[in-house]
Amino acid sequence: MINRAVRMNYHTNLLELEEHMYPLVDVQTPNVFHNLFPYTEVPKIAFNDRIVPHHMPDDIWITDTTFRDGQQSRAPYSTEQIVTIFDYLHKLGGPNGRIRQSEFFLYSKKDRDAVYKCLERGYKFPEVTSWIRASKKDFELVKDIGLKETGILVSCSDYHIFYKMKMTRKQAMEHYLSVIRECLETGISPRCHLEDITRADIYGYVIPFCLELNKLMEEYSIPIKVRCCDTMGYGVNYPGAVIPRSIPGIIYGILTHAGIPSELIEFHGHNDFYKAVSNSTTAWLYGASGVNCSLFGIGERTGNTPLEAMVFEYAQIKGSLDGMDTRVITELAKYYEKEIGYKVPSTTPFVGSAFNVTRAGIHADGLLKNEEIYNIFDTDKFLGRPPQVAVSNTSGLAGIAHWINNHYRLSGEKQVQKNSELVQMVKAWVDAQYEEGRVTVLTDEELISVIEESCARLNITL
Repeated sequence: MINRAVRMNYHTNLLELEEHMYPLVDVQTPNVFHNLFPYTEVPKIAFNDRIVPHHMPDDIWITDTTFRDGQQSRAPYSTEQIVTIFDYLHKLGGPNGRIRQSEFFLYSKKDRDAVYKCLERGYKFPEVTSWIRASKKDFELVKDIGLKETGILVSCSDYHIFYKMKMTRKQAMEHYLSVIRECLETGISPRCHLEDITRADIYGYVIPFCLELNKLMEEYSIPIKVRCCDTMGYGVNYPGAVIPRSIPGIIYGILTHAGIPSELIEFHGHNDFYKAVSNSTTAWLYGASGVNCSLFGIGERTGNTPLEAMVFEYAQIKGSLDGMDTRVITELAKYYEKEIGYKVPSTTPFVGSAFNVTRAGIHADGLLKNEEIYNIFDTDKFLGRPPQVAVSNTSGLAGIAHWINNHYRLSGEKQVQKNSELVQMVKAWVDAQYEEGRVTVLTDEELISVIEESCARLNITL
């Protein structure tokens, strides 16, 4: 019997002893957890009330997959568009590099041209990394370009190992480790993408595999990252939920039982069950330093974790933006709409055209008195977008007054009040529109026209 070392945990300041060994469980038939994922029923979230502790890393960051996973669900970006977006990401991440890396395909000349142009920028952050096929030829390509790290697909669920790859767990592990060794031989740092981890046998395959990665790190003295990919969005953040659906359980196992340090653990979420953001934050809280995101959540099927969401999650957890320039988020949304032709859905948090727009008169009245009542934070300061009121049949006098003050940037004594003659005149016109059968919100152009006409009749200027 092997006596395992007693080690100090400098997060808890307690001595720890890991008593269990985790050898590969090389099953003859796949374990696809049909008790949790019955295909003809809605997946089940089961609990065993095994609670694992928070283990917030000293440093956390965001990594970007806009040009990799984000390109798998839309028309490819042009080289010029990639470089422009990369510039925006650099500015958004700030001088402290909160957006740590951005990953690229290397398949085509267009992809490689974009990589070269981004490298020419000379930015420390985001670091340019790649995603390649697991072959010696591609490893050499990464080395020739001068990249220090590359992603490698190492699918870990029996769905992928048995049904897609037609291998056993042992065969898959040996294949992956041989490929990773080839990568290390070229001096490149591998980033192992543990695909479909939320349907994998965590202690029968994932932990044993990560233990083998630790051995390779010791042998080559080259860091190997582990990316936990919630490929189907099955992950949950609920305390006491069973693995493999438990994000706390997965991160805890890789950190504690496989011994992979936080700075080498990354989470990659999908939004099939609306949990990408909460799962990414949970990964941070339980020990992953990195969360992998794409701009506006654009990605496979329902998309990835939105990068802009995690910027604000970071600020909420850390109490600071740490130099991130959040106004760039609005600039990016405008760039996507005007230059790329991608329209972000209007109600999307932080970036949609209506995310801080109210249509209810009672809410507009509150905004008019104090915008803190109905605005999430100072959206003008952080996003360059003050709260708005859309004028309709439910806006009331307060909504119209707020719209006028906001649009014409009126402040202090210059602000119009809801009982002013101008507001009442515009309100009468609005009411007439809906009495005649209108059902749509009034456009800015219509409101500007009637306001200017009313000002002329009242002989006032705004």
